[in-house]
Amino acid sequence: MASIYDLKPKFQGLLRPIANKLAAGGYTANQVTLLAVGLSVFVGFIIALNPREEWLLLVLPPFLFFRMALNAIDGMLAREHNMKSNLGLVLNELGDVVADAALYLPFGLIKGIPGELIAIVVLLAVISEMTGIIGVQLGTTRHYEGPLGKSDRAFVFGFLALLIGLGIDPKPWINWVLWGMIVLLVLTILNRARKALREVESPTQPE
Repeated sequence: MASIYDLKPKFQGLLRPIANKLAAGGYTANQVTLLAVGLSVFVGFIIALNPREEWLLLVLPPFLFFRMALNAIDGMLAREHNMKSNLGLVLNELGDVVADAALYLPFGLIKGIPGELIAIVVLLAVISEMTGIIGVQLGTTRHYEGPLGKSDRAFVFGFLALLIGLGIDPKPWINWVLWGMIVLLVLTILNRARKALREVESPTQPE
């Protein structure tokens, strides 16, 4: 299934000069990962403390893009500058789910948004990322298939933040959006699990 993640190679190409400069300056992939997580927790904390200040959500779309750039850069530093490590793998996987939870759970505190649906979306997002790791446990590859992967979720939440931050009342439509995300996340979990199992069964002919 198509996903914004499919655009990652082109995005990385644009960011490669920055990654090269950071590597030359002595910065590590793990430092970039921790920076992305720390900033995500900080931004989420500020939004959670001020749920009635919807204009603060306007910070989220550019920040999500910046976080996406940091995630791409830390991956390039690890792969292309010999910075891969077991610690880096742990930080990358745990950091993603911690950052997602920190940025998206505060939506549940905003007037007109059902907190229980936000909680379900975040829970399913965590499960989808853990499902992506199943391939590694089975001895194959990490899976990133959609239809609602990490980049797709960032796009949806960024768009929601933009609309609400501009003063658009979410009550008439937010339930439909969140239920749609729930359905897509369930499909994402099933898709990643299916692809991982199929790759194990046919290692020479992955989909």
